Amino acid sequence: MKENIFGKDINACEAVMKDLGEARYRGKQLYQWLYEKRCNKFSEMTNFSNELREKLTDKYELFHARIQLKQEDHHDRTKKYLIELGDGQYIEAVLMHYEHGVSLCVSTQVGCNMGCKFCASTKGGKIRDLSAAEMLDQIVLAEKAEELRISNIVIMGIGEPLENYEEVIKFIRIANTGFGIGQRKISLSTCGIIPGIEALAEENLQINLAISLHSVFSERRKVLMPIANRYELEPLMDACKAYFNKTGRRITYEYALIDGFNDRDEDIAGLIKLLKGSQNHLNLIGLNEVQESAYKESPRLNYFFGELEKHGVNVTMRRKMGREIDAACGQLRKKEMRIR
Repeated sequence: MKENIFGKDINACEAVMKDLGEARYRGKQLYQWLYEKRCNKFSEMTNFSNELREKLTDKYELFHARIQLKQEDHHDRTKKYLIELGDGQYIEAVLMHYEHGVSLCVSTQVGCNMGCKFCASTKGGKIRDLSAAEMLDQIVLAEKAEELRISNIVIMGIGEPLENYEEVIKFIRIANTGFGIGQRKISLSTCGIIPGIEALAEENLQINLAISLHSVFSERRKVLMPIANRYELEPLMDACKAYFNKTGRRITYEYALIDGFNDRDEDIAGLIKLLKGSQNHLNLIGLNEVQESAYKESPRLNYFFGELEKHGVNVTMRRKMGREIDAACGQLRKKEMRIR
């Protein structure tokens, strides 16, 4: 079976050309064809000789996944794609329209091991990590389907990005230098994998880091997010502080409001204590309910937001999108797997 050339970074593209007996600069040209020009066939690489294109074809393939199913919310134009990978596994990507541009929420794993109680992605656990090529494919497929260019990426789909660290970093760098998506327009969300946060601080990236918080009380957070038993709240907050001091990039804390669980007055007081006066930011989220979970969206969302804002917390409320479709992470994939 031929190796897929899509997903190779600039150094790997240069190595390919060296192995084929070509000059190093050909590697840069190959990189431009794959990403900047979104080329789908070796035959389209017109500044390569016929001989070089034949050598590439003999040794490599240029493979992309495919969209199996698309859902659209006609109120806000949110689109969700069920993507079939080369081995028959499925992932999801979600396209969202904002005033600042078009954002794509990408997945990093097939399934997820984090076990968050309010999320459909984790039901059934993780099957495998995605390659950088499979993450980049989500951009390629969405752009082709909608005939547009993605301006923003949120790495918040199925999977825990920092559990697939090397491929995610590779994806970010190619999305930036290959597809031309600015690093400050790329956001990565983690459940709080402390070693990954520490490593990310050393990467010299300008991306946005988001932490799934969901409770300021350690024991309650453990109920929602089993991974919090391994990476407890206090050392997590220490790692976040170190990340901010190292990078100068403010951190967003994500907080999905759950009826009767984390929407109490004492939760408001805890968030004020944690975040008031800091440069970091709280993103308040209306819970996307899933069939497999008993957790329900809180009716106190507006009150909760108002109290935090009144007490000086830097808070925004995430616009809820995709209400007509299976917009919560993992719902569409799980439905397809049940059918099959």
